Amino acid sequence: MAISGDDRYAPAGDSGSVKLWNLCRMPFRQAGGAPASSSGIHQSASRYGHEAPVAADGSAPGASAGISTMAKALLPARRRLRLDPPNKLYFPYEPGKQVKSAIRIKNTSKSHVAFKFQTTAPKSCFMRPPGAILAPGETVIATVFKFVEHPENNENVLQKCKVKFKILSLKVKEPMDYAPELFDEQKDQAVVEKLLRVIFLDVQNPGPQLEKLNTQLAEAEAALEARKKPPEESGPRIVGEGLVIDEWKERRERYLAQQQVEVVDSV
Repeated sequence: MAISGDDRYAPAGDSGSVKLWNLCRMPFRQAGGAPASSSGIHQSASRYGHEAPVAADGSAPGASAGISTMAKALLPARRRLRLDPPNKLYFPYEPGKQVKSAIRIKNTSKSHVAFKFQTTAPKSCFMRPPGAILAPGETVIATVFKFVEHPENNENVLQKCKVKFKILSLKVKEPMDYAPELFDEQKDQAVVEKLLRVIFLDVQNPGPQLEKLNTQLAEAEAALEARKKPPEESGPRIVGEGLVIDEWKERRERYLAQQQVEVVDSV
């Protein structure tokens, strides 16, 4: 009598053991019901004309690269600017008037950085400066102007305002003059630093935020006046039609004039 391959390793006269052994020898199946085997994977890969590459540890080499890319996408971008206030713009609430806010911007990176303002209400808001290039460690106080409209239907504007601002930053390789076209030419490298919400302050009940705002506005005005003043000239002064007068020359001319007066007096 011929003995099958399954019964060859089973004890004689034990049908229950044979069934258990046959069950253990069945291949494991995937969720879809098809048996999974290494040969099946290689056959499906060779069907498309290539072998599936396998790393030394048995994993696909593209898995680690995909994980690192996903991790970079989930991690927040590194900030180049430090803002004060960090995420809000405070305005005094005076309906029917143009009011001002201020924000301190500092470059905390090791390279030159350009920044730019954007707003959802460009017709009623503008910034001074609208953008600039900051050297490493440089700080500037920007002033934001906004026209406050009268509320409709007794709406509480102090608690709700739809206007928002956005500050973009861009790494610059070398010092240069600011131009808005920088962000249009390098859109992929621009980073959104912060989204700023508008908060109105009650001028009838002043608090610490209103005092801090007034201090920043005064510093911004002082810095603006300092930039308007012409730089002091340390070199020789130019008078008239290009005549260069140095201090030693002025002294010599006064000395010669004094000598002539003394000679006339003696005569």
